[in-house]
Amino acid sequence: MAEKKKPVGKLIIYGICSVALYTLLLTNQELINQNFGRGGWYALLPIVTAFVFSFIHGNFTSYFWTVLGVEAKRKKEVK
Repeated sequence: MAEKKKPVGKLIIYGICSVALYTLLLTNQELINQNFGRGGWYALLPIVTAFVFSFIHGNFTSYFWTVLGVEAKRKKEVK
């Protein structure tokens, strides 16, 4: 069975993006609190932010475990 190449580059890219997002979030809390609590269309900001964080951090975590060699157990097909 051929060995698959590990996605180290993607891990690094998503890791950097994840750190950047958390840094922006934590260093701009006052601005975020002002805008996220305004109501109206601004109510979508926390939802969009949660989706962006979930996508970036989720991909980072997935690539992290793949690079470490941890994979989900596959069910054997019953014949």
